[in-house]
Amino acid sequence: MMAVSAIVFVVDDDPSVRKSLTRVLASAGYAVEAFASAREFLARPPHPGPCCLVLDVRMPGLTGIQLQEMLAVTGRRMSIVFVTGHADVPTSVKAMKAGAVDLLTKPVDVEDLIPAIQRAVTRDGHDRATEVRRTEIQRRVGTLTPREIEVFARVVTGMQNKQIAAALGIVEKTVKVHRARAMEKIRAGSVAELVRLADEAGLTVPKT
Repeated sequence: MMAVSAIVFVVDDDPSVRKSLTRVLASAGYAVEAFASAREFLARPPHPGPCCLVLDVRMPGLTGIQLQEMLAVTGRRMSIVFVTGHADVPTSVKAMKAGAVDLLTKPVDVEDLIPAIQRAVTRDGHDRATEVRRTEIQRRVGTLTPREIEVFARVVTGMQNKQIAAALGIVEKTVKVHRARAMEKIRAGSVAELVRLADEAGLTVPKT
């Protein structure tokens, strides 16, 4: 059983499939919202909590694969479990390479569906936590002064204080001050941690 805050979105143009999947998922403890088309789903505001998408591969208009691509392009990241009555290798490979959690054939076996949903919701929760942490680290970096950023960017590439001082045309004592302030603001207890936080935040720094 999953927490009620986790929502499963079912998108399938077949009413009987939507009804069947909704019933099965609801009985497993999930909150479920069903949509008849990809466009209908896109009109719904993004859910702020844990969720996943059970998505039909072939639908009139916008297909499941196209919806997956659109969500990725717009930054609306979601864990997706595809369901299809017409599985083929190229489609399966494309869906999985693009990050789908699973691809199940219709009629969907409950013993396959529920574990897939559990994996998808778990992945989504992890991804959301990672994103929150990344955003927080980026916020901390945003509090640095321009000079602190220059020093920070060089520290994480492995440059020593003396090298940074020479590169920036300042004295080593000043580098130490900016370095200490940057580490305090970013909340890093060591250079190793500073490097790790920069990596977690997806920050790219100049190789100087």
